[in-house]
Amino acid sequence: MENFVYVIPLAGIIGLLYTAFQFFWVSKQDDGNDRMRDLAGHIAEGAMAFLKAEWRVLFVFALVVSLLLGWSGTLIETSSWIIGLSFVIGAFFSALAGYIGMKIATRANVRTTQAARSSLATALKISFAGGSVMGMGVAGLAVLGLGSLFIILVGLFVPEGEAATSKYMTTAIEVLAGFSLGAESIALFARVGGGIYTKAADVGADLVGKVEAGIPEDDPRNPATIADNVGDNVGDVAGMGADLFGSYVATILASMVLGHEISAVDQFGGMSPILLPMVIAGVGLLFSIVGTFFVTIKNEQDSVQKALNLGNWSSIVFTAIAAYFLVNWMLPETLSIRNFEFRNMDVFWAIVVGLVVGALMSVITEYYTSMGRRPVNTIVQQSSTGHATNVIGGLSVGMESTVLPVIVLAGGIIVSYSFAGLYGVAIAAAGMMATTAMQLAIDAFGPIADNAGGIAEMSGLPKEVRERTDNLDAVGNTTAATGKGFAIASAALTALALFAAFVGVAGISSIDIFKAPVLGALFVGAMIPFIFSSLAIAAVGRAAMDMVKEVRRQFKEIPGIMENKAEPEYKRCVDISTRASIREMILPGAIALLVPVLVGFGFKDVFTDTPSAEILGGLLAGITVSGVLMGMFQNNAGGAWDNAKKSFEKGVEIDGKMEFKGSDAHKSSVTGDTVGDPFKDTSGPSMNILIKLTSIVSLVIAPHIAVNLGTGHGLGEEANTTKPKFVQEGSLPTGATPAHLENEIIEFNDYAPLEFTTVFFAETLALKKSHYEWLEGLVAKLSKDSSVKLVFEARSSQKVSFNQISREREMKDYFHSKGIDSNRISLELHENSKNQNSLNIKIIQ
Repeated sequence: MENFVYVIPLAGIIGLLYTAFQFFWVSKQDDGNDRMRDLAGHIAEGAMAFLKAEWRVLFVFALVVSLLLGWSGTLIETSSWIIGLSFVIGAFFSALAGYIGMKIATRANVRTTQAARSSLATALKISFAGGSVMGMGVAGLAVLGLGSLFIILVGLFVPEGEAATSKYMTTAIEVLAGFSLGAESIALFARVGGGIYTKAADVGADLVGKVEAGIPEDDPRNPATIADNVGDNVGDVAGMGADLFGSYVATILASMVLGHEISAVDQFGGMSPILLPMVIAGVGLLFSIVGTFFVTIKNEQDSVQKALNLGNWSSIVFTAIAAYFLVNWMLPETLSIRNFEFRNMDVFWAIVVGLVVGALMSVITEYYTSMGRRPVNTIVQQSSTGHATNVIGGLSVGMESTVLPVIVLAGGIIVSYSFAGLYGVAIAAAGMMATTAMQLAIDAFGPIADNAGGIAEMSGLPKEVRERTDNLDAVGNTTAATGKGFAIASAALTALALFAAFVGVAGISSIDIFKAPVLGALFVGAMIPFIFSSLAIAAVGRAAMDMVKEVRRQFKEIPGIMENKAEPEYKRCVDISTRASIREMILPGAIALLVPVLVGFGFKDVFTDTPSAEILGGLLAGITVSGVLMGMFQNNAGGAWDNAKKSFEKGVEIDGKMEFKGSDAHKSSVTGDTVGDPFKDTSGPSMNILIKLTSIVSLVIAPHIAVNLGTGHGLGEEANTTKPKFVQEGSLPTGATPAHLENEIIEFNDYAPLEFTTVFFAETLALKKSHYEWLEGLVAKLSKDSSVKLVFEARSSQKVSFNQISREREMKDYFHSKGIDSNRISLELHENSKNQNSLNIKIIQ
């Protein structure tokens, strides 16, 4: 079974082969006339210009961070300088995923336009094929990168025959965390920078083109129209791709970290809880490929949305069925994590919970942002009374839209935890992300269709062509909104899984909000998403002002633009968006990366009773809750405003009168859409990255603050080589004589409740030297046979307190200092109503 792990990168390779096949098929399709090719060339040139400018900045950033990580990896026992290299690989794969998406989107757009000249079915086939290149490419790179790197790291750090819970596996997973940090760091700049780019161009084009000049959307006379179409690709293709690539990797990593805490006797050398998240991801990728074959329509009357839904649901159902057989085959019948026992089928149900939560979040988001539904219709009706009431209506819908998703999310967390503890929460997130390839394919289809409509308009193609692309674009707007709902839900579950992993690695047993420093950090954390959003929206405002000034200048200084006798200087507008996005993304990025580091290291030894890891935990809790709510509110409000504006294109009835484009109500809806643009495409989606990145940074630095602050036996803890207090020489109560080691159960009886806690928890009493030697015999037995586990089972007539339970670490640390994996040692404290006190030590083969 050792070779089974190679199946994981193989699934990634299959995904990339499918990606290559679809890429070349799309590239061979007809790309239209000279005018269409010229416009598509401008869009492709602008998109590549943005990527090159972004890469120049990110190259320097990645180089500096990788060197710092590499140096930090040499400071602790359970890491390595290779974590810096792992970071670079993660950053490269994330950037490559964005490049693949951008490349195919700028090829598929014009070919979709040309296909729309003949039929809607052909246009859907090409645009969705382009989206599937992005979806399968992202998932394929993630599965290939994680799977291959895991195999290499295990080969480097884990000697043959070592347990999956050993400190050697700890090192491998700690170094693997660098891959996730690299991926999420690139996602931050792609999401924030791309969001600023696209909305600066969009707002500038709308304000001057639609409102001031009175020309339609995507009119070639508008100097900002090319930058606007480039922005669709920069934000919704490269940005979304990098976002979900980061979520995909981080979710799998968090599940692996928690799986590392589970001792399992299985056919994979105890590695099944670690391998399962990667296997589920690989299977989800394969069934996403299968799902793409269901996305097809036969004629103009068929529903594009139903075709996409069929492909999505088929991949979800197939993945759920496969998960049932995989869980049964891979996992042992019973497992335990942090004293929470569960069965293998509980893990399957947790995966199902994740799939259901993801599907429900998409359905709820679709309801709040789709045309014809109550929330959007409410905004449409309020547009008739002016700009202010339209804005008020959108804000109200956005706030209301957080209720059901939060209830679903909270329910998913509680139910998945009840099935399999913290591992259940993490594997639920992995289940939700399993069909990321299909989700992203559907999402990337939207901007391709949007661009196709723009090219049709600018090329002056017949009306029926624009009607077909508008049909695709309307569906694309809905899929974009549901994709954002899926992204924020996945980010929330991912952040929670990373949070659980951080607590374990940092070695803290709990986060007590009654401690003033922790409560203060909680409030500061809740504030971070607000200042992050403020910086992103303000950046859009500043960049949009520059864009408006440039478009006005060209209308004024270049004669003949409005008469189609002169071509606008499109490149000037593209350059404005590019420079602004690169400049403005630095400060928000610095906040996400540096705040956890400053809190983690800055509060070292400041509070004697509160380690900085616990304070950092409070900060993360605040960022996660506040960020999830802000993300939902902004994404849904922006999506609802957008579709309220688009409702006027087909005509809407308000107070018995039909209102169309150009009416006063439509102008009010344009204002609301302009306000919502940075909400749904800049600050809202950036919340996903913020909450994930702060959690991943905290997870990476956790071993360092665990070592420096002595917060427990985290992954990075240096072994304590001195004897803990509870094994120093002392005296035991009368009659408490250790039995022979050969016995399966060793009993100490007849000593007082206080004394049973003090002997094993180092209050006042301790063991004699002879008993210490006996413990050394236990160490020898555990060292000789890695399958042996030790359970201290204490029973007392006195109620067991939480403080007693938390002191299990004293005992575990002793065995850990002797080279025994602390996960093989467990403590069970029970209240005994018969007023009989005993301590059983069970040696489990």
